[in-house]
Amino acid sequence: MKTVDNYNFAGQKALIRVDFNVPLDAQYNITDDTRIRAALPTINKVLKDGGSVILMSHLGRPKEGPAEKFSLKHVVNHLSKLLNRPVAFASDCIGDVAKNASSALKPGEILLLENLRFYKQEEKGDVDFAKQLSELGTFYINDAFGTAHRAHASTAVIAQFFPNNKCFGYVMSGEIASVNNVLNSAEKPFTAIMGGAKVSDKILILEQLINKADNIIIGGGMAFTFVKAQGGQIGKSLVEEDKLETALNILKTAKEKGVNIYIPVDSVVADNFSNEANKQTIDIKAIPDGWMGLDIGPKTEKIYAEVIANSKTILWNGPMGVFEMSSFEQGTKSVAEAIVAATKKGAFSLIGGGDSVAAINKYKFANDVSYVSTGGGALLEYIESGSLPGIEAIEK
Repeated sequence: MKTVDNYNFAGQKALIRVDFNVPLDAQYNITDDTRIRAALPTINKVLKDGGSVILMSHLGRPKEGPAEKFSLKHVVNHLSKLLNRPVAFASDCIGDVAKNASSALKPGEILLLENLRFYKQEEKGDVDFAKQLSELGTFYINDAFGTAHRAHASTAVIAQFFPNNKCFGYVMSGEIASVNNVLNSAEKPFTAIMGGAKVSDKILILEQLINKADNIIIGGGMAFTFVKAQGGQIGKSLVEEDKLETALNILKTAKEKGVNIYIPVDSVVADNFSNEANKQTIDIKAIPDGWMGLDIGPKTEKIYAEVIANSKTILWNGPMGVFEMSSFEQGTKSVAEAIVAATKKGAFSLIGGGDSVAAINKYKFANDVSYVSTGGGALLEYIESGSLPGIEAIEK
């Protein structure tokens, strides 16, 4: 794998695709800088070698071109504090403004370009737009795993203009190594924990994991589709009626391949979708009318914790319940605690997907697991397809 460690950037102008798509409050303050901090090692490697850095990113989903709330200028002060040096800002990402700013850069200096998505050509993967971006630097580094599944101008198309001068940054190489570790060289037993609302979002990934995992643990809203498919009463719990057959097929295939699929046996149910709702714990196959399952129950927690404790490789994607509400967070928290305990015993744990990462951060366990993926959608697509446009563009 070609990473920044394979190169010396002295005298180079490194054009780095980072993922600075960070949340901002109403006053444009950054409320979570995880993604910015993740990019710092790659930036610092180039600077230490004696190169200069041109950063490009998107922020949000601007639909109508430039807009104040999507401007990357809101990131400049925070970034310069983290790097302990000034960061210049170009109010455009192509054209004379960007060209002049990049050509004036001296070794050790940093320039941040304005939001790439102010141009529709970015998401369209426009070759001419990619070429204009490429003219700003002498070396291309992709360090934005969160967007690697998109064949956008700055994430995939641009690489062709740097046939010999291109590589992965530390975020990208870390993500690729971690996913490969789980998918291709997982120490057994390998347990995949799948949660979230819908089976339909996870069909492809479940089909892949049945070929690789020893155990698949199911939680979250998607569990009720499996329960109903097997004849259970689920009250007014979330269900995908059109995926009942799919759920049965997944169970059948898993059985044929000797993969254990674990479905909750009990559920914390509520009479409405509210933290203050009346709640009770009940057999998941016998939820009364008018009640909905919002978390796994204590019996399920115990079963899941035991499976996780005996695992050597763990992949977690998706919460066990509505963990944003304190009344229904216990299942997700217990799974997180079980993963932490298994990791301490030597298991390799990869946490991926927005909600799982949010849960790990909520319970302050990010440093107690092996790897926390920065790209939810990208991670899932990588597992589903085995590669991504942003990865292929560098490896070509």
